[in-house]
Amino acid sequence: MISIVEVQETNKMIREMNLDVRTITMGISLMDCAHEDMKIFNQKVYDKITRSAEKLVKTGEDLERQFGVPIVNKRISVTPISIAAGAVHTDTYVPVARILDKAAKEVGVNFIGGYSALVQKGCTKGDRILIDSIPEALAVTERVCSSVNVGSSRSGINMDAVKLMGDIILQTAERTKDRDSIGCAKLVVFCNAVEDNPFMAGAFHGVGERECVINVGVSGPGVIKRALEEVKGQDFETLCETIKRTAFKVTRVGQLVAQEASKRLNVPFGIIDLSLAPTPEIGDSIAEIFQVMGLEEAGAPGTTAALAILNDNVKKGGVMASSYVGGLSGAFIPVSEDHGMIQAVQRGALTLEKLEAMTCVCSVGLDMIAIPGSTSKETLSGIIADEAAIGMVNNKTTAVRLIPVIGKEVGEMVEFGGLLGYAPVMAVNPFNCAGFVNRGGRIPAPIHSFKN
Repeated sequence: MISIVEVQETNKMIREMNLDVRTITMGISLMDCAHEDMKIFNQKVYDKITRSAEKLVKTGEDLERQFGVPIVNKRISVTPISIAAGAVHTDTYVPVARILDKAAKEVGVNFIGGYSALVQKGCTKGDRILIDSIPEALAVTERVCSSVNVGSSRSGINMDAVKLMGDIILQTAERTKDRDSIGCAKLVVFCNAVEDNPFMAGAFHGVGERECVINVGVSGPGVIKRALEEVKGQDFETLCETIKRTAFKVTRVGQLVAQEASKRLNVPFGIIDLSLAPTPEIGDSIAEIFQVMGLEEAGAPGTTAALAILNDNVKKGGVMASSYVGGLSGAFIPVSEDHGMIQAVQRGALTLEKLEAMTCVCSVGLDMIAIPGSTSKETLSGIIADEAAIGMVNNKTTAVRLIPVIGKEVGEMVEFGGLLGYAPVMAVNPFNCAGFVNRGGRIPAPIHSFKN
């Protein structure tokens, strides 16, 4: 049982250290909406989402007032549309994207995830229809987020899908070039995607999930930073213990919010995702944590080790605070959403290659990185393949959310707004990988995948 006293103990964290519940995400199954007629399917989808999430935003606002904990986002994730809409007779799922956007606006959530396909071993007809429609879908909607899983440790990497996604990202950038290619900020390419992730843009409601569920994502990089300032210069054991204790307290806040939201909405509680997701605000930065640890800038030698320490001990502390820790729990490293990362890029301390190395030990992967709009589709596919290989071999989730900003080159700044922040356009390796990417087929799973 969690008492209000535990939450009150975190008041200082909330007031001074940017502690927040980053999102309450309601997962909704659309499996029972299946129909061959697009109009009927869309009506069933709209009705189910608006009925299920009718009170989601108000409940979040009520909890904010009661407990004094900021709940930044209220979101929805749905069954991957390539599965839910698989029976529909159509050559595009853009009308489905529009109805998802309409439902999201009706219930007041800021994002809805699940315009997704799972193609780690190959594409169904529905998968291909969905992937081909992503650029238009993200251009004509405001709140719809999309993801495609192209690999897994068990299945290997679908290089045909990897090749295709390089082209899809560029098409999405082109279609939203009047808004600094922001459509790409709503598109993630995964390896080992998880079914219960509450964070956007990669959230979807997995086929192994319940009919409807509440997942909560908590974030507190500022809280971790302040705690580490109090043990500055002490040994690694002290450093690790401090992170664990602090992560425990942060997770308990999320546990309370999740349990209360579950009870009030009469929806089962799923998981707590304790992810140190930064914002552009000063004091709410992963890069600043590295500096407190003793690094001059993010990207300096030792950064990958520092991130490994942070990620591991956040998970250890979170697991002790809740029986149901899941999602992507750990540390995110989105460049545009972390002012310390942005500063490190501008100072030349942080490169795309160093970020790739860091993804071996962080929670996800290359996230919210602006690159030149002139980047080729083959280069994008090569970067996706590299990240997918890291995830496949290390049995972890990796992802790519790159934004090739049409008309912008290295060093120019891009403003996305809100939590998406701003970013300098980063340099990409100029050498060609087309001969590799164009081979096609599937990269087999690593030998350690055979565990039965």
